[in-house]
Amino acid sequence: MGLFNRTKTADAATSTAVLEAPTGPDLAHLTGDWAIDTAHSQVGFSVRHAMVTNVRGSFTEYEGKLHLDGSHPGNSSAELVIKVASVDTKQAQRDEHLRTGDFFAAETHPEITFRSTAAERVREDSYRMTGDLTIKGTTRPVVLDLDYTGSATDAYGADRVGFEGSAVIDRTDWGLSYNAALETGGVLIGEKVKLSFDISAVKAA
Repeated sequence: MGLFNRTKTADAATSTAVLEAPTGPDLAHLTGDWAIDTAHSQVGFSVRHAMVTNVRGSFTEYEGKLHLDGSHPGNSSAELVIKVASVDTKQAQRDEHLRTGDFFAAETHPEITFRSTAAERVREDSYRMTGDLTIKGTTRPVVLDLDYTGSATDAYGADRVGFEGSAVIDRTDWGLSYNAALETGGVLIGEKVKLSFDISAVKAA
């Protein structure tokens, strides 16, 4: 999902993201529709806690789709929809707090969405993608650094393609501004959040 750029059309609302094909490998075999396999993928994040360590978490319910055209990159597109209530940091009390209005407000804003808008190839298999990230009703652009990790046919005959990448955002830009002061100085939760994506997608029959 990291190899996309947006084609100029008469109607910007219907413009599509495009895949900038790297030189070298022949990517014609990637052409088609793909669905993210959540059993073999991860959408995660990490944030500084108490000024000394990182708390890591993930979202366990999400869906995403790609349309790749390896021969004509301008015909490719991608999107991701995440269920906020599925947030999991391995600590139930913290997860419940994250679902409240202090953070994601899961009841009123049940989904996080990402839709690609532009990208560039920076090396043969490495890309820089810009997209619209919507959290808690606020949409802002983010930049992802991504790698195309390969493609293969698995043991069950399914064609797979892989991508991995990351981005760093300021959570307060999306209204996630809750914090608490520490007695020793500093704050409980860092503002910078690292997003991580490890994606395996399966080609539609």
